[in-house]
Amino acid sequence: MATERLDIRLDRDRHRKLRELAARYQVPVSETVRRLIDRGHEEWMKERRLRAVQELGMMSVEDVPDPETLSKQLDRTLDIGDVP
Repeated sequence: MATERLDIRLDRDRHRKLRELAARYQVPVSETVRRLIDRGHEEWMKERRLRAVQELGMMSVEDVPDPETLSKQLDRTLDIGDVP
């Protein structure tokens, strides 16, 4: 796994909190930072998906045609043609 070095300046209180978390989970501070980044990113992605679902739910949608008709409409729109 390729890694990049990151230098972060923390005040004493945040550094103490980070050390406490690392001790709690019995992992190095660097692993704790990686896990917190992953967790933060996961939460952000959940929020994005939730907003997308909410926006889709507010849209007014016309009657959707049956799958065969929809497929033909998409084929005409995309001009897919014969696919080997």
